[in-house]
Amino acid sequence: MALEQARMLMVPKPWGATDLLPWSEVAPTGTPIGEIWFQRRDPQAPTPVLLLKLLFTQEMLSIQVHPDNAMAQAMGLPHGKTEAWYVLSATPEATVGVGLKSALTAAQLRSAIADGSIAECVEWRKVSEGDVIFVPAGMIHAIGPGLVLAEIQQRSDTTFRLFDHGRDRELHVEHAVAAANAGPADDQAPPQRLSDVRTLLVSSPYFVLERFILAAGSVWQLDAEQETWLVVIAGSARLGPSQAGIGEGCFIEAQTMRIEAGQHGLTCLVAYAAATPSHDLLRVLADCDAVAAALSPLPVPAVSPLSFKEARP
Repeated sequence: MALEQARMLMVPKPWGATDLLPWSEVAPTGTPIGEIWFQRRDPQAPTPVLLLKLLFTQEMLSIQVHPDNAMAQAMGLPHGKTEAWYVLSATPEATVGVGLKSALTAAQLRSAIADGSIAECVEWRKVSEGDVIFVPAGMIHAIGPGLVLAEIQQRSDTTFRLFDHGRDRELHVEHAVAAANAGPADDQAPPQRLSDVRTLLVSSPYFVLERFILAAGSVWQLDAEQETWLVVIAGSARLGPSQAGIGEGCFIEAQTMRIEAGQHGLTCLVAYAAATPSHDLLRVLADCDAVAAALSPLPVPAVSPLSFKEARP
C-alpha cells in the first residue's frame, strides 16, 4: 500500500529548456532541463513498473527507437519501452515524428542512417495542445522543439539512436535496425469518454492513460488497485493529505485516495499499470456538496489522437 506525493528528479538534456514555468517552480540555473521524472519519495521503495515524465524541448531530439520486451530480455534487460505522449503546450510550428513515410528494408534503413536521409524518411506531423500520441516499442520516432509533453512509459531508459542532428553522441545502428518496425505508424484509437469526468486516452498492454476533469469543489475517491500515477495539468486539488498544483503529482498503489478539486477545478492525467480501463477507478463521494455540479455536463477540451495515415498522399 502506498499514497505519497511524487518526488521530482530534474534530468539535464542538451535539447532541454531553462524556463520550466508553469510546470515547475524550480529556479533556472542555466543548465537545460529536458525531463522531470516523477519518483517515489523513498529511494528504497520497490521500483515502479511505469515512469511518468514531463519533457521540455527547445531543440530537435534524436531520431530513435526502443526495443520491445522480447528484444530487451534477450539483451538481459527486464523489459522494453512502449510510451505515450500528451501535448501540454506547443508552439505553432511544433512537430513530432512517428513512424516512416513508407516501409524500408533493413538494408535501406542502414543506408538512410548512414547518409542522414533518415530524417527525410520520418513522418512528421504538426501537433497542438491536447494531442495524444501512442508510441509502441519498435516505432521510429522523434520530438521537435517548442513542446512540453507529459509522457508515460514502461520503466526503461533503453534508447537506440538513428540520427542525432550533428550532436556528438553515439548512434546505435545495428540495435536500431534490429528493434525497428521500419514502416508507417498504425492509426491509433480515438479518445473515449468513459464518464462525464473521465476520458480514456490510451489503452495498451502495459498501461492505461486517462484524463480527469473535475468540477470546482467536487470531492472524489480514487481506488487504485494497481500502481497509479497522477499529474495535475490545470487547476489544483488536495490529493489525500497533500495540496497539488500544476506540474505536481502523486503515486498510489493498493489504496484509496480522496481528491478535493480546487476553486478552479482540476484537470489531471492518470496512468496506471493495466491493460484495460478500471471501471471502479473513480467515484464521487456521497457527502460531496458539489455532486450536482460535478455530474453535470462539463466542457471538455479537444483531445485528438494523431492519425498518421489520413494525411498521407
